[in-house]
Amino acid sequence: MSRRILVIGGVAGGASAAARLRRLDENATITVFEKGPFVSFANCGLPYYVGDVIKDDKDLVIATPARFKERFNIEVKTMHEVLKINKEDKTIEVKDLNTDDTSVESYDALVLAPGAFPIRPPLPGIDLPGIFLLRTIPDSMQIRAWMDQYKIKKAVIVGGGFIGLETTENLVHRGVEVTIVEMGTQVLPPMDPEMAEVLHEHCKAKGVNLCLGDGVAGFYKTDTGLEVATQSGARYPCDVAILGIGVRPETKLAKEAGLELGKLGGIKVDEQMRTSDPNIWAVGDAVEVKDFVTGQMALIPLAGPANRQGRIAADAINGRSSTFRGVQGTAVCGVFDKVAAATGASEKTLKRYGIPYEKVYLHPNHHVGYFPGARNINFKLLFNPQDGKILGAQAIGEAGVEKRIDVVAMAIQQGMTVYDLEESELCYAPQFGAAKDPVNLAGMVAANCLRGDAPVIQWEPIIKGECDPNHVLVDVRTKGEVANGMFTGARNIPIDQMRERMSELPKDKPIYVYCGVGIRGYNVVRMLKQCGYDAYNVPGGWTTYSFLSKCVK
Repeated sequence: MSRRILVIGGVAGGASAAARLRRLDENATITVFEKGPFVSFANCGLPYYVGDVIKDDKDLVIATPARFKERFNIEVKTMHEVLKINKEDKTIEVKDLNTDDTSVESYDALVLAPGAFPIRPPLPGIDLPGIFLLRTIPDSMQIRAWMDQYKIKKAVIVGGGFIGLETTENLVHRGVEVTIVEMGTQVLPPMDPEMAEVLHEHCKAKGVNLCLGDGVAGFYKTDTGLEVATQSGARYPCDVAILGIGVRPETKLAKEAGLELGKLGGIKVDEQMRTSDPNIWAVGDAVEVKDFVTGQMALIPLAGPANRQGRIAADAINGRSSTFRGVQGTAVCGVFDKVAAATGASEKTLKRYGIPYEKVYLHPNHHVGYFPGARNINFKLLFNPQDGKILGAQAIGEAGVEKRIDVVAMAIQQGMTVYDLEESELCYAPQFGAAKDPVNLAGMVAANCLRGDAPVIQWEPIIKGECDPNHVLVDVRTKGEVANGMFTGARNIPIDQMRERMSELPKDKPIYVYCGVGIRGYNVVRMLKQCGYDAYNVPGGWTTYSFLSKCVK
């Protein structure tokens, strides 16, 4: 007899599960219930539809109910809300939102993919006209209609995460003056503060007003539109406000059905995405999964993991042994003409869980400097100080950023070390990279640190005065470079004068060396160590100091 498999929710996880189920079982009866009007759409593309980069909302639709039926023989029922799961008799209660009729559907296996709902805090004025969420195609259509009708000139984006930044970029491209109000002290929370500082400066240069460390207190109607008030008492007039505060897992159905939830509030699942009920699986933004690096449970609403989870749930329903490895938060965001990407654990996360780490910074070009168009990448690599195992990476630049983070992401998943990055064989041609790719260089800098060839001292203890009080700080840049700024108390001995002036430095004190980006500092450290000095390089040099110093308290 054919099995009856029901899927609640579409988009990434549910749609992937349904398609995979059909590929594994041609005889099963598969039905997808979706509360909204679209079963499979590109919600990551919504800011670009608002910005008119994507012209037609139909381009956001990945697959229609008709396509599911024609290609996969899967019945998709949009505008159908599942009201209740009766796990004892393996049925669900469904309401047709078009007719208000309800029905009961039985299942042999059930997949939950309810997703997450956007946070809409109960603030004064939150329901005023002109305040929008951006989570679905209808949301984006409403925003576009409002913009066209009222010819908006000013917007406030509440939240500086991925959606907030992408929406900001698209509104600016449409000639709108944008203010970002963010309760935290930085944009892009998955990144570390000093990396986010690069984006802060970039956004300001593009005319964006950043209001950081100041949450929204309320929304007020004015004669000319809206006003967003913050907790500090500031007020920002606007014609439209878009909420991008974040999302929470949609667990109402699961909770009411008696399924077990995790400590973070998501649906608890095993490695095969099975819930506490043996006949029910859950995937996507609603579930808690293990962080691949830290081993801690996490809520990470990303499309890539949701798609993989959908496939694994389908495998498990069909008796296969596939398991979900966990998430590592690999993500990328375009911010005007810069790209920010990250994978693995951030320094903040490692500190929070007490995981030992070391870090290095470097600032290479994305391809060789002699070929036209070389663009700088700000790169941060985190690794285990004992065995060099890679823990995380972050990068910001104008080109080649996501390529390098993708390489590190795969290295993390394979449990590789910085020594493996040293030896990675990557594509090279002048217009694409360098014989020593930025990924290779990151591995080399980290490996040199671990081998003791070029041990490092970080900027933070130097800035805070928490390092060896007898240290000598040496700036090895040129006279022209230091004329634009150098660390107070540092000695300037340009690298090309170091051999003849080395005797000016004491051998009984630690010597901390920095340059512009770290390369000259490394060469000087090698020189000094071979001459009997206790020398350390400051990774990333003055370039790292220029943005990290703004974050050190």
